[in-house]
Amino acid sequence: MSGHIRPARTPDVAAIHDLIAAYTEDRRMLAKAMVTLYEDVQEFVVVERDDTIVACGALHVMWEDLAEVRSLAVHPDAVREGLGSQVLQVLLGRARALGIERVFCLTFETDFFGRYGFKEFEGTPVEHEVFEQLLQSFDEGVAEFLDLERVKPNTLGNRRMLMLLR
Repeated sequence: MSGHIRPARTPDVAAIHDLIAAYTEDRRMLAKAMVTLYEDVQEFVVVERDDTIVACGALHVMWEDLAEVRSLAVHPDAVREGLGSQVLQVLLGRARALGIERVFCLTFETDFFGRYGFKEFEGTPVEHEVFEQLLQSFDEGVAEFLDLERVKPNTLGNRRMLMLLR
């Protein structure tokens, strides 16, 4: 059973926060501050069913050819209904439309992302010059992509995965 997928709006932020929070207690996802969700609302899409937000996800551009799929969450009562796939497909479409060639994610759901062509990786798959530029970012997702020591306690044991869109 699907739902209507659309860009997120500011009135959706509380529901997005609740979806993410459903996975933070068992440490499958990192908690997100409401202010961060409001700042990033334009990156999100949501799936709405019967006037209820049942799934969400965001695409965050990190560099000219690199973006991250973030905060992909499905309401626990709606898992395995294809909503996560629906959100991921829309986010990958957004990435393609922006000219992104590589999409990163940090996840425990390696089988799910693997079905779409994401592969685990080691190290930092960017040139040294780009690495130096990315170091200037305050964004924790960028630090996780770079595999910086300071964020390793925050990654919860997740796997870093990358997909080539070319």
